[in-house]
Amino acid sequence: MAKETGTKIIVQNKKARHDYAIEDHYEAGLSLTGTEVKSLREGRASLSEAFVSIDRRGEMWLEGANIPEYLNGTWNNHAPKRRRKLLLHAREIVKLARQSEAKGYTIIPISLYFKDGRVKAEIALARGKKEFDKRQALREEQDKREALRIMRYRNMRAR
Repeated sequence: MAKETGTKIIVQNKKARHDYAIEDHYEAGLSLTGTEVKSLREGRASLSEAFVSIDRRGEMWLEGANIPEYLNGTWNNHAPKRRRKLLLHAREIVKLARQSEAKGYTIIPISLYFKDGRVKAEIALARGKKEFDKRQALREEQDKREALRIMRYRNMRAR
């Protein structure tokens, strides 16, 4: 069987980009069972309520991520919302733990994707946005879209 190459995005957490100001990105491996990988290959997952926690032993866990049961699975199918271990270097975990202790910072999952046949999670150190920050970001996006629309219209008329 040919080896899989490249990256293929499974799911992105769009709500996280709206609710948080993202500071640092990290790539982490995921410890999964066989039926979870098969379910992810079908593109079935949700990160909308997911978060990352660090326990006392210095291990990082992805919690609240929903990977539905594999449809063709048997009695040994996985639990959809179980804790999944994130695989990072120890120094990265220590660095993230220290940074996330600061007020307002948290670690959130941004996306799940396949990289050369292995499931990876993009996690980020993020600071929560206030309500007015969210409105300001939406207003800036809308202004940018409007400016592009006007430029496109003027370019069409100039021809």
